[in-house]
Amino acid sequence: MTYLKHALSFIAVIFGVLLLTFLLIHAVPGDPVEVMLGESASVADRELLRADLGLKQPLIQQFGHYLAALSQGDFGSSIHTKTPIIDLIKARYPATLKLAFLSLFIGLSIGIPLGIYAALKAGHWQDLVVTLVSVRLSAMPAFWLGPILMLVFAVWLDWLPVSGMDSNTSIILPALTLGFGLSAILTRMTRTSLLEVLNDDYIRTARAKGLTESTVIIRHALRAALLPIITIVGLQMGSLLAGTVITETIFSWDGIGRLLVESIEKRDYPVTQACVLVVALSYVLVNLGTDILYRFADPRVRANV
Repeated sequence: MTYLKHALSFIAVIFGVLLLTFLLIHAVPGDPVEVMLGESASVADRELLRADLGLKQPLIQQFGHYLAALSQGDFGSSIHTKTPIIDLIKARYPATLKLAFLSLFIGLSIGIPLGIYAALKAGHWQDLVVTLVSVRLSAMPAFWLGPILMLVFAVWLDWLPVSGMDSNTSIILPALTLGFGLSAILTRMTRTSLLEVLNDDYIRTARAKGLTESTVIIRHALRAALLPIITIVGLQMGSLLAGTVITETIFSWDGIGRLLVESIEKRDYPVTQACVLVVALSYVLVNLGTDILYRFADPRVRANV
């Protein structure tokens, strides 16, 4: 029964996203025909192209044709380049995956150890410093932190490329931009979750048995504090896989987020709809993975399934 609910929720979410995206895109001011032909094009040329693109059909009919094609695995073609959209997605999404996983690795590598350290030093100056730094980082939006990192490491120090994807080191600055923000959130969540369990009876029992402090923290306390951490990681990973629009745009990183921005600017309806569909699928799949991790992390969740 649980799996049926997941399947129905999956279908409902995807359909809702498709419908909402379709309506919002067509509500946005601007005409793709005018963007393609320019303001000097004749009325006859505009009407001919609009009919060729199927834009003269009623919205409900356009949406029906889109769903019918999508059910057959056909994402359609770009209005501007005539390139199959599936090829555009295949070319761009791996770059977003690469950036997302590296950013997640940076966030986990920094956030969880700092959160554990801050919890163990709760009430001391070390805890205050870690908390202040994490609050500062979480308050820095990507459109501010990205250019600052670019200015320091690319312009002043000349250690890394400013933008683009021309070298293996080009991913470092955008990954740091995303990873620092994620680490700030994870630091505070790990600290809070760990403090809630450190004074529980089973932690005192583990210490009374003579277990080392590292064993008590990692095998007992941290495992009990994992659920809220998994939630945050799942939500943030969904955002990363959905395409980090601002960061990819700042650093000219050719991922799904930048493709989405380009398609919106050009009023390329089919490409925009496909990008949003990929975004929705990413979120749904990450949420499914989060549910599975819940069951491994907490036996009580498995017992209630």
